[in-house]
Amino acid sequence: MKKLSDLHLFRAFRSLNYTLYFTGRAVSQFGTYMQRVAVVWVIYSLTHSAFLLGVTVFAEQFPSFLFSIPGGVAADRYNQYTIIRITQITSIIQAVLLAILIYTGHTVVWEILTLSVLLGIINAFDVPARQALINDVVADPADLPNALSLTTATANLAQLLGPAAAGIILNVFGAPVCFLANAASFGAVLLSLLLMKLPAAPPRRRSGKNIWAEFAEAFEYLTKTPSIGFVIGMLAVVSLLVLPFATVLPVFARVTFKGNASTFGYILSAVGVGSVIGTIFLASRKPGTQLRKILFCSTIIMGLGLICFSQATNFPLALVFAAVVGIGAVSQFTVCNIIVQSESEPHLRGRVIGILLMAVYGMVPLGSVMVGAISQHLGAPATVLWQGIIGLVLGLAGLRIASYLFRQ
Repeated sequence: MKKLSDLHLFRAFRSLNYTLYFTGRAVSQFGTYMQRVAVVWVIYSLTHSAFLLGVTVFAEQFPSFLFSIPGGVAADRYNQYTIIRITQITSIIQAVLLAILIYTGHTVVWEILTLSVLLGIINAFDVPARQALINDVVADPADLPNALSLTTATANLAQLLGPAAAGIILNVFGAPVCFLANAASFGAVLLSLLLMKLPAAPPRRRSGKNIWAEFAEAFEYLTKTPSIGFVIGMLAVVSLLVLPFATVLPVFARVTFKGNASTFGYILSAVGVGSVIGTIFLASRKPGTQLRKILFCSTIIMGLGLICFSQATNFPLALVFAAVVGIGAVSQFTVCNIIVQSESEPHLRGRVIGILLMAVYGMVPLGSVMVGAISQHLGAPATVLWQGIIGLVLGLAGLRIASYLFRQ
């Protein structure tokens, strides 16, 4: 009888350490998406403001941008296991505080946003260390792209199931239960780290430079390596102008489709379905596939999906278009991450991942505030329509530019 790891799609599971890593992250990501949906819904229920939805995303993600420089350097300087243990424990504390805040009736917007800022700072150190750790837990380097795709699939499956569960829990039990479930989920990561058996980590290279000098070294590396720098630059533009479409989804749920928290959860889950489909495709691809071509074609697909979703008035049809958006959106970070992890120099990997995160955590929150403000004047459908058009244009332009840059 064949094992799951014997299948080409799941070949990274041949490594026990990666299997443990995958399991712990899968549980944790489920709780993370439950908390994100709950926070957004609580803010919108209190304020009914599309602009404050953008501010909510900004509050969590922009601190990750501001602290991504020390976070990336830390992933190169220090033991990644220790960093992840610290971030998981502090994430538990943040989620419990959020639950206590809502349960005791202190539903003050600035307090919720302050805790979101704290989580953003934690993620600035957690994500570079967690992403770089994948290189250590995968036994065969040839399985690294498959491992990265499967890891993304866990986040997308969580995006599929987490919001749907959060919508039900919000209606039946309330937001505090979502926050406590997220706090408990971080324990799975801590347990997976304890069960891993890896050789002692080699001593870290200490250059003697300060944080800014070390990070400048990574930027200089990207300017001399356009095969990586170009895709990160395009990701930054897409993250600013297109990916923040999720900011106004609560408006679609409540205003366009006359729904509630469950409706919002269904839309996010539909995006998650598309994301899972997209990651299965990426995980099953064969070596030698043109990743950059996949990236820009996915941007075109996402743009077309947003255009159709923005004009849909039938809810089931809108869910189909939301799934199409998810198929295109998932490749934006996943493909860039595979390129960075597979092609960047090992001693610079943590810092390059930090720059990759800056492209997401810096641009998405800024874009979310911008999208929230614009939708206050144009309305959510018109805003998402323009985002789709921009995505379509960027995807087509990316194909042409990439063809020119990498023709040789």
